Amino acid sequence: MNNLFDDIINKVKEFDPLTYGKTRNFIDGNVSQLSPYVSRGLISTKEIASLIIDKQFKKHQIEKFIQELAWRDYWQKKWQELHNIDIDIKSNQSPIYSKKNSHAITHSLTNIKAIDNAVNQLYKKGYLHNHLRMYIASICCNIGNYHWLQPAKWMYYHLIDGDWGSNALSWQWVAGSNSHKKYYANQDNVNKYCFTNDSNTFLDKSYEELISQTSIPTELLRETEDELKMPEIKSDQLNIDQELPTLIYTSYNLDINWKKDLKANRVFLLEPNHFENYPISKNVMSFLNKLANEIENIQVVNMNFSELLKKVKNPNQIYFKEHPFSTHFKGKKEERDWLFPEISASGSFFKYWKKGIKEYKLI
Repeated sequence: MNNLFDDIINKVKEFDPLTYGKTRNFIDGNVSQLSPYVSRGLISTKEIASLIIDKQFKKHQIEKFIQELAWRDYWQKKWQELHNIDIDIKSNQSPIYSKKNSHAITHSLTNIKAIDNAVNQLYKKGYLHNHLRMYIASICCNIGNYHWLQPAKWMYYHLIDGDWGSNALSWQWVAGSNSHKKYYANQDNVNKYCFTNDSNTFLDKSYEELISQTSIPTELLRETEDELKMPEIKSDQLNIDQELPTLIYTSYNLDINWKKDLKANRVFLLEPNHFENYPISKNVMSFLNKLANEIENIQVVNMNFSELLKKVKNPNQIYFKEHPFSTHFKGKKEERDWLFPEISASGSFFKYWKKGIKEYKLI
């Protein structure tokens, strides 16, 4: 009987990267929807790329899809290098109207059909097409002049593929604090890619008009500070066999195949200190539990790493995978399965991409 990982492998093998390149910007485009499994560590970007490359497509047919995988690695490496991505990176976002969030966005009241429908779907399914993520961020940051941090945390809270690196750094890219210019989309653009025919909205202007306007649309003036509540976590009573190694799983590492033949304590660690700053929704928690249930004999534990450390006599017997949220872990750290393991993300993405493709000859 297939497990979840086998199902994902089959999904990758059946994926058509040709139509992806042609249709990915449309909300009904052929996107892989593998991001939840990549974000949660069930499958790596390298594993996906290898499966696609093995299908013997021509370089130009798969380059765009492989490049999207590289973006995920790039944001993670950029986060590792910067350490703190909760602050404006390259330049201060300006102007700022509010450091809260837009009530119209979070309550589906923008009167832009594609945006309001997308937010409702986010609440229901925990997923958004990438173009819609950019549209929402642009409206919040560049039309409403809301600072990117709180709206980004709101979106992250609901996304089952929530990856703070990709999420925060993409919001900053849109807002201009991690790029040379801000990203804008007008109503014509939204209508084209979302198959709507809205008119007379606050986006129904030329790009020049949107960029130069100084007043905030009435619809976006109302602020909100909706509380992002953590759902209840059902925690097991931790039982550590001191004779065995202890493998630490987190919401970013739920790899079913990680040391699967090793007899070990397997602990899915859900740290209160972490979720106090980066809460997740009930939908996201349910998804994490679904993935964790695929791992045999795993214990779900609601405690901080410092508490767990007191219960393991030999810290050298603790194993975990690298992640910027796990820098305080002690034990043996294992590297992620990167597309370009030795390539730094210190420069631009396209510098990273060109150097990686040249040195690793993936495609």
